[in-house]
Amino acid sequence: MPNLFSTYRVKDVELRNRIAIPPMCQYQAEDGFTNDWHQVHYPALARGGAGLVIVEATAVAPEGRITPACTGLWSDAQAEGMQRIAASIKRSGAVPGIQIAHAGRKASANRPWEGDDHIPADDPRGWQPIGPSAIAYGEHLPRVPREMTLEDIERVKADFVAAAKRARDAGFEWLELHFAHGYLAQSFFSVHANRRTDEYGGDAKGRGRFLLETLAAVREVWPEKLPLTIRFGVIEYDGRDEETLAEAIDLVKGFREGGTDLVSVSLGFNTPAAQIPWGPAFLAPIAERVRREAELPVATAWGVGEPHVADKTVRDEQLDLVMVGRAHLANPHWSYQAALALDVERPSWVLPASYAHWLERYR
Repeated sequence: MPNLFSTYRVKDVELRNRIAIPPMCQYQAEDGFTNDWHQVHYPALARGGAGLVIVEATAVAPEGRITPACTGLWSDAQAEGMQRIAASIKRSGAVPGIQIAHAGRKASANRPWEGDDHIPADDPRGWQPIGPSAIAYGEHLPRVPREMTLEDIERVKADFVAAAKRARDAGFEWLELHFAHGYLAQSFFSVHANRRTDEYGGDAKGRGRFLLETLAAVREVWPEKLPLTIRFGVIEYDGRDEETLAEAIDLVKGFREGGTDLVSVSLGFNTPAAQIPWGPAFLAPIAERVRREAELPVATAWGVGEPHVADKTVRDEQLDLVMVGRAHLANPHWSYQAALALDVERPSWVLPASYAHWLERYR
């Protein structure tokens, strides 16, 4: 029976355990470039013992950033810093992953601790957001996006491809496409954000077209031997949950047929009116349904930061990987603490010797 500390293999990549650190935006970049913050932050997380570390949502184009302080991978110059990060994660024992993204109508925002709201249109720090339709998210993100033309759609797909190539060449061994959280790809799938009448709108097939085409384009350039995964919002908690979930599972089946190796199950975040039932591992049963019906490995985050909860989701075969985010910010050595809590024999393997000698000796 698998457990939290079982190894996990996808294609030619083996993780030392089922613990993954999901993308967590740091909002510390300048013009999309990483800096000393990122060069210290990511290897520190990797040294803590997780099997996989996924670098934060990295924009495929300048207008795809959530904020002006988000990382980017739209130029070769940006790839140089990412190459050092990927190498440092790998040297620290974890598999280096990266999430590439486009923020769509939620782009051009202030950092969360500076308002988490849209930058005013007349502020030179911002830019014009784009989306499938000219519909604003609302509340703190009131700017109406420019509806994308067919030429825009082709350009953004090409941007994803170019970013995937740079991620590949920078040494990342796990690629995640960000199709969740109300950002561009997710908003194409959402009835709240997509009112198009062409082939990229209408029914679930039309609304899913951009996602499947982007996946297909990236699949052409990402190495077959390396994992290609998707973070996807399968539910909104907006009153039409069963319909949304059924449509999402059908689309995940399309992801599987298109060469996806795993789906990180998440929320849609397409409407501020959502009533989300926050709680321990609240998405695990939904992820298990996706796993069973779509016949694809799954992960999820959200409320899995307690070791026994995380371990149970793997033992119960609800999840293949557990994405533990904020708990790792509080304690980069969460994996070590989880091993102790779960009575895993000789958990010192999750620590570098410089730490393990002292922590194990005086435990």
